[in-house]
Amino acid sequence: MKAIVVTDQAAGTAGMKVVERPRAEAAGNDVLVEVHASGFTPGELTWPSAWVDRLGRDRTPSVPGHELAGVVSALGYGTRGLSVGQRVFGLTDWTRDGTLAEYAAVEARNLAPLPGDIDFTVGASLPISGLTAWQGLFVHGRVEAGQSVLVHGVAGGVGSMVAQLAREAGAYVIGTGRAADRQSALDFGAREFVDLEHDSLDEVGGVDLVFDVFGGDIQKRSADLVRAGGTLVTIAGPPEARPADGLAIDFVVEADRAQLGEIARRVREGRLKTNIGQVAALDDAVAAFNPAERVKGKTIIRVRP
Repeated sequence: MKAIVVTDQAAGTAGMKVVERPRAEAAGNDVLVEVHASGFTPGELTWPSAWVDRLGRDRTPSVPGHELAGVVSALGYGTRGLSVGQRVFGLTDWTRDGTLAEYAAVEARNLAPLPGDIDFTVGASLPISGLTAWQGLFVHGRVEAGQSVLVHGVAGGVGSMVAQLAREAGAYVIGTGRAADRQSALDFGAREFVDLEHDSLDEVGGVDLVFDVFGGDIQKRSADLVRAGGTLVTIAGPPEARPADGLAIDFVVEADRAQLGEIARRVREGRLKTNIGQVAALDDAVAAFNPAERVKGKTIIRVRP
């Protein structure tokens, strides 16, 4: 099969290359997915799991990418709940070869059915951003109608999902980003926008929930905005700051079939928009991950036409 591999952590995305390698095989409780589209998170090449397996052993050259949409090609021993020929999408394990390939072996529990009226490209854009937003808001943040939510990076893949889901849940959404992101923020459901380069976060006032994707100084300033009993949720690692009278929670997104189903249902009904910046073919993936200028939204690799 054709796949993207990485061998040099220091080189980052510039060290990727397209190769031919043996087709992936489905182990017990796996499915083999014929990949039609794949998502990729640029920061994943800095994660230790990109270079080692579950036992900490080196697994380079490794195939990156953890999001996919495709068709079940084969079932591993004991696999239940899915069938050959079924359209699926989902989030793969961090310590196994990923989805930037023509085939990927994935634990069946990490996948959900992909409705026939959702394009594979859209399906591949949903797992990390959608699940991160869902779990941060509803599992860890326990957002409720009438609360206020400060969403950092609101025009990005995760932030745009957070804004839409929070707005749908009845929350008042305040988004942050660069000045050029203002209109996108409003389109994705923010009622107010803060330009982090020119505006002061202090003007926001108190909020019930901060959804942090940056960490560092922005996280520290945001912690002071959390009202008593509120929550700061972050995906930027262990919190460097905590609210004076509230919670600070960091988490790593997990695959969840039921939550993927909820996300897909909202996409079908037009209540949730994806944030895709560019779509490239597998042969052009290396160039797509090393753009000459900033690309808004998520880059998706269309593995099959």
